[in-house]
Amino acid sequence: MIEVENLHKSFGEAHILKGISTTFEQGKTNLVIGQSGSGKTVFLKSLLGLFEPEQGKICYNGDYYWDLTSAEQRDLRQQMGMVFQGSALFDSMTVQENVMFPMDMFTKQSKGEMQDRVDFVLKRVNLIDAHEKYPAEISGGMQKRVAIARAIVMNPKYLFCDEPNSGLDPKTAILIDNLIQEITQEYNITTVINTHDMNSVMEIGEKIIFLKDGYKEWEGTNKEIFKTDNEAVTNFVYSSELFKKVRQMYIEERN
Repeated sequence: MIEVENLHKSFGEAHILKGISTTFEQGKTNLVIGQSGSGKTVFLKSLLGLFEPEQGKICYNGDYYWDLTSAEQRDLRQQMGMVFQGSALFDSMTVQENVMFPMDMFTKQSKGEMQDRVDFVLKRVNLIDAHEKYPAEISGGMQKRVAIARAIVMNPKYLFCDEPNSGLDPKTAILIDNLIQEITQEYNITTVINTHDMNSVMEIGEKIIFLKDGYKEWEGTNKEIFKTDNEAVTNFVYSSELFKKVRQMYIEERN
């Protein structure tokens, strides 16, 4: 579980995060949505411990990151997995080497132990025969799955994803969504996802917070987002004609 209490973050005169409080539950897919410039990226980097807030706290299972010693902070960071927007794979490394990289850096496991773990996570993300391929030799969807495998190879308690569906076709994006949700539930991870993808909101938004101008404007579930009367939320979620029609159909069914 991650608990955020009255979080403020500024850069010079720019006040980016303005008193955000929320809780991200373990074993659930927690989504952060909002327009560009709403503070999502700064919020995610704050959760990762990259930015120290001027005010407020972020607690990981009761531990406040900035109260920990350097060694304790390092241990906590090793409990975090990250899926970057562009996958961020090393072009000169094979799939297997990319996934093994965190273990090479942070563990003293034998090569055999690391190989067993790599085999396991690649199988878990349905990449059985891709070990020796390079990122340029596989599709965008496969690259995302490699990134997910690398993010979970260290058995993280916390998984952070920055626009995991960016650049993917709708069908592949749904597969990635489902995979993230399955892994979250299977390993009881606290997962936080920054996204603009409304399909993700509808499909896996077990907890959603909507940021606007650095404030938490709304929070709820993917079921509750259909019912909200918050104008800022509805304007964002139903900005396309398709989703406007979906919302209208839902309202008509309720009536």
